[in-house]
Amino acid sequence: MQTYTAVTKQVDGWWIGWIEEVAGVNAQESTREALLESLAVTLKEAIEMNRRDALSMVGSEYFEERMAL
Repeated sequence: MQTYTAVTKQVDGWWIGWIEEVAGVNAQESTREALLESLAVTLKEAIEMNRRDALSMVGSEYFEERMAL
């Protein structure tokens, strides 16, 4: 299972946050709990979208390799 880092802070009554390891995954919510939920949903969507994009570009007859970092 992969883990990710949420960077969060409160600004003017709103909670804002980003996922450190994935560009473009960010959210803003009124509570910290809602922010973390939104970040998780947005991260899952971004990973799935990136996967679909990669597979659509590769065409057919390809290999998928699992990599541990």
